[in-house]
Amino acid sequence: MMALICDTGPLLAALDAADPDHAACAELLGATSENLVVPALVLAELDYWCQRRLGAHAWLSFLDDVIEGAYRPEPPTPGDLVRCRELQTTYSDLRIGVVDASVLALTERFGESKVATLDHRHFATVRPKHTEALTLLP
Repeated sequence: MMALICDTGPLLAALDAADPDHAACAELLGATSENLVVPALVLAELDYWCQRRLGAHAWLSFLDDVIEGAYRPEPPTPGDLVRCRELQTTYSDLRIGVVDASVLALTERFGESKVATLDHRHFATVRPKHTEALTLLP
């Protein structure tokens, strides 16, 4: 299965027409033929930021898209959580949170090298187990 693993940033930007990255993120998410996979912890973070910046309507609209199958939510496995801990320990100087670590763990579990993210600081620095480096989109 070809998948694009989604971090919070592009999802939020695609929902927010005032965001400077809105056009690029909306285009990426709307034009891809790959499965858009959203780690469950990203869903929680996106809900928080939608409520804070855009209001409940933005979150509920996104949640409707998830329910209708536009995005595939993926819960962390126990192995993913072990990997999150490893990443947060190894890269403690970067202060990677569990949400970003869960995105990285999921790329490894799925064997995917592409991530939809605006967080180049974390995702360009961390070395995944399954590939030399991640391809960061948009």
